[in-house]
Amino acid sequence: MSIRQRVTTSAFMLGIGACALSMNGEPNGRLSIAPSAHAQGLIRNLIARMRGQTLPDGIVKSNGRIEATQLDVSSKYAGRLSEVTVDEGYSVTQGQVIAKLTSPEYEAQLRAAQANVQNANNALTAAEAEITSRQSQLEFSKTDFARGQELNKTGFITKQVFDQRRRNLDAATAAVAAATAQRDQAKSAIKNSEAEVERVQSIITDLTLLSPRNGRVQYLLARAGEVVAAGAPIVTILDLTDVYMTIFLPASDAGKLSIGDDARIILDPVPDYIIPARVSFVAADAQFTPKTVETKDERTKLTFRVKLKVDPTVLQTFYQKVKTGIRGMGFVRTKANVEWPAELQVKLPTPPEVKAPDTPAPQATAPAAQPDAKASETKTPDAK
Repeated sequence: MSIRQRVTTSAFMLGIGACALSMNGEPNGRLSIAPSAHAQGLIRNLIARMRGQTLPDGIVKSNGRIEATQLDVSSKYAGRLSEVTVDEGYSVTQGQVIAKLTSPEYEAQLRAAQANVQNANNALTAAEAEITSRQSQLEFSKTDFARGQELNKTGFITKQVFDQRRRNLDAATAAVAAATAQRDQAKSAIKNSEAEVERVQSIITDLTLLSPRNGRVQYLLARAGEVVAAGAPIVTILDLTDVYMTIFLPASDAGKLSIGDDARIILDPVPDYIIPARVSFVAADAQFTPKTVETKDERTKLTFRVKLKVDPTVLQTFYQKVKTGIRGMGFVRTKANVEWPAELQVKLPTPPEVKAPDTPAPQATAPAAQPDAKASETKTPDAK
C-alpha cells in the first residue's frame, strides 16, 4: 500500500470516528452525522502533517529513532565476579560501584611484594650499620697512618710497618665505599619493591568496577560467580545525558546544515510535545538510504547521516523518563532565516520532581571524542 493510500485510509477512518463522536440530537429526534468543525480541523491537520504540506520552505523532516551513547564496562584483568551490585534498568552515577572481582593470584603477588619491601628495608638497615663500622675503622686507619708518617721521618719504624699502615688505610677506604654501595642498592631495592606493591595494588583496585558516567544499565552480561576474561564486558550503560536522533537527508538538504543548527524532534508515543535539539553531526560521506527511512522522494538513493542531539538541559530535567529506541520525526532548518511554525514551537510536559544526578551538563555543541575505553554509539539502521 502506498503512502497516499495509507493517508487516505487513515483520514477516512478518522473521519468516520469524528463523525460518530459528533452526532447531535435534533428536535425531531433524528441524529445529524455531520462532523464538527473542530473534528474536521484535526483531520485536515493530521493529513497535512503526514504529507508534509504544513512545513514551510526551508524546513525538512525525516524519520529516525532516539539513541544514546553506549559504554561497555569491563575489567582490565581476569578474575571471578564476587558481587554485582546493579541490574538491568538501574540508574547509576559516576563512580558508583557496579561489580567486584576476586583474584587469589594477584593477592598472593601483593603479599610477596610486601615481603620484598620488608627484606629491602632490612638490607638497608644492615648496610647503614656496616657503613658506621667501616667508617670507624677508616678513622683509626687514617690516624695510624698519620702517626706512621711522622715516625718514618725520624726512622723509629721500619719501611715495612709503614707500608702496612698505608695498606690498612686503603682497605678501610674501600670498605666504606663498598658499604655505601650496598646501602644505595638497598634503597633501590626498596623503591623497586614499593613500585611492585603499587602495581599489584592498582590491579586489585581495578578489580572493583566503577561506573564511568551517569546513566542507566542497559544490559547485564555476567552474573556473580562467573569467571570473566580480561576485557570482557560485564555491564552496558547508556549515557542518558548524551541522547540524539539519527536521521538521513539527501545532499540537497544535508549540505545546507551546520553544526549547532537548531532542530526539533517529535516522538511517536508523545506527538503533542516538541523536543528541542541541535545538529551535532553531519556525515562526510553519503550512503544508501536505509530501508527504515522514508524521505520526501520516498527512496532517495544516497543520503547523509545527521545527528540531532537533544538539549542537555531537557535531558537533565526529564532524566528518569528518557528512553532509547523510540521512533519519531526529526525536523531541521535548511534556511537560517526561516521561523519555526506554530506546530513546531518547543512544547514540553510538566517537569517531574526527580532529576538527573548533579553533574555538569555537557555542551550543546557536537560531542567531542571520548578518551575512555569502549564508549560507542548505539547502532543506526542498517543500510541496503
